[in-house]
Amino acid sequence: MHKAISLGSSRTLFSCSLLFSSSSSKLRLPFLKVPKKLSTRVLPRFSPLCTSTPTTTIEPTDELRHSMLLERLRLRHLKGSSKPTPPPKTHEPVISIEKEARTHELNKKKRKPVTVGSFLELGLSEEVMAAVRELKIQVPTEIQCIGVPAVLDGSSVVLGSHTGSGKTLAYMLPLVQLLRHDEATLGMPMKPRRPRAVVLCPTRELSEQVFHVAKSISHHARFRSTMVSGGGRLRPQEDSLNNPIDMVVGTPGRVLQHIDDGNLVYGDIKYVVLDEADTMFDRGFGPDIRKFLAPLKHRASKPNGQGFQTILVTATMSKAVQKLVDEEFQGITHLRTSTLHKKIASARHDFIKLSGSENKLEALLQVLEPSLAKGNKVMVFCNTLNSSRAVDHFLDENQISTVNYHGEVPAEQRVENLNKFKNEDGDCPTLVCTDLAARGLDLDVDHVIMFDFPMNSIDYLHRTGRTARMGAKGKVTSLVAKKDHLLAECIEEAIRKNESLEALTTDNVRRDVARAKITEQKGKSAKLITMSNQKNKTKSTSEKYSSVRTNVTSAQTSRRTTSATKPGKASASSVRTKVTTTQTSGRKPSATKFGKASAPAKSSKTTFKVSKLKSSPAGRSQNTPSGGRKRTESRNSSEGKSRASKLSVVGFRGRASYSKKKESLRSS
Repeated sequence: MHKAISLGSSRTLFSCSLLFSSSSSKLRLPFLKVPKKLSTRVLPRFSPLCTSTPTTTIEPTDELRHSMLLERLRLRHLKGSSKPTPPPKTHEPVISIEKEARTHELNKKKRKPVTVGSFLELGLSEEVMAAVRELKIQVPTEIQCIGVPAVLDGSSVVLGSHTGSGKTLAYMLPLVQLLRHDEATLGMPMKPRRPRAVVLCPTRELSEQVFHVAKSISHHARFRSTMVSGGGRLRPQEDSLNNPIDMVVGTPGRVLQHIDDGNLVYGDIKYVVLDEADTMFDRGFGPDIRKFLAPLKHRASKPNGQGFQTILVTATMSKAVQKLVDEEFQGITHLRTSTLHKKIASARHDFIKLSGSENKLEALLQVLEPSLAKGNKVMVFCNTLNSSRAVDHFLDENQISTVNYHGEVPAEQRVENLNKFKNEDGDCPTLVCTDLAARGLDLDVDHVIMFDFPMNSIDYLHRTGRTARMGAKGKVTSLVAKKDHLLAECIEEAIRKNESLEALTTDNVRRDVARAKITEQKGKSAKLITMSNQKNKTKSTSEKYSSVRTNVTSAQTSRRTTSATKPGKASASSVRTKVTTTQTSGRKPSATKFGKASAPAKSSKTTFKVSKLKSSPAGRSQNTPSGGRKRTESRNSSEGKSRASKLSVVGFRGRASYSKKKESLRSS
């Protein structure tokens, strides 16, 4: 009866739970077969624990089904899977997917180069636009689209882009507009020795190039600029500074010299430009730049002091130089194009690997002659002065006219050589140079040949930047010696994959190769150690098993020996020894020979002889008569019969004494 009551109550509870679950969450359990109508059975005199009321299932309408179907389809679309999941679990993945999509779109926007249809959209004035039209430039480059608005906003920026991308115009056009704006609004006219903008360049050639760009813009924008650089005479520069000026372009050393002489005054300087900033910080211009900026920073630190805007321009920016820039100019904004530290799209790169047996100069001649036959202008880069001299001498012997450009050539001679190389007559189409000509020179070069491969990827980028400028086509050929194969392979692979060439140097490449070799050796040694450990483990286990076996065998042998030596049971070996002793004792000692008689018989004879020798002194034993010897022998034979059982114990002593006596007889 109790069983029936419990069964009835459990059925009613189970039916209630199923009905509640089916009505609330619409879950279907196909593995459970539940009857449609459950009737509870209640026995007399007992009240049911719970009463089951018949439930009416409400079928969903068509609109509800349609909305549920749409919700499921929406969840499937958001989830990206065919099976719908419960609602509380779908919120987190949907949010993560939306976040990933947003970040992907932002990254695309960042990577996408910013392009503008014309310079008018950049916010330039009509005066500056007239200068742009005279330069016959219609569409701005990527760095110009980024840099012009940033400079016009008055923020300190670092403009980073590959060589030949128009960085000079990117800061010069807005700088001229700011100067004109200050004249119109603040009433700041031109004054002698008090420039409002200073452009610092690492070399005289780059200073001349920037100065020519400023002069071309000044015809329409109506501002005045002058150039002071090393290598020139001081008197003409002093005369030019005594005139009213807006901008000074020069090298850091010569500018500081004019400041010390009183030809330049800091009072009105508001804009400072560092062209080729990475070169100046990397080539030892850091102290001069800090000395020049110290008064400006001191003036800006005062409560009512006038600040200044800093513009840094660079074609490459290593991590070390970037750290110096961030420390020197706190809060400066870095603006980079998508092509920084990457190959130039319009340039072709060829790598000719030399094994060492070829003549490098002959290889250079084979590459240079076809290019000159096409009428190209070629730059040949060398790492050292001696190398450039050797190349120049070799090409001169082969009747190829060249001009030199390196540190030992005077500044005026360098300018003349550049003018000869730029001349369209084609008298000197080949320029043999060092890395001094790799930065800042705006030259129309068709082919760049690297006779000596550079020591790092930054110099490689600067050398290749002499060709394929402003979208033009160019060619780069590298003669790679055996010692430069590793760096050349890394640069070639990065160019093929269109990756950054920022931190590739010979030392880094060799260090990476050494680390790879060390890791390989460590892996091999670890494998050897594991193999030796496994072998030792197997040896130890085998030794354990062998020791166990030997213990078992020794135990078995000990049991056998104990069973064989019980009283009343004589072993066969003892019987054999007794028989042999009795046979040998009956024989005469003269008939016995060494090695033929049995061991116990020998020991029985020799034992008593040794004892006899020990008891008698040496001289007495030697003088004993022959009769005494016979008596002792007969006495030994009679006593050997009675002591036959003890002969097996002292056999080794008798044999040793017999051999000693034989040796003594031989010596005598």
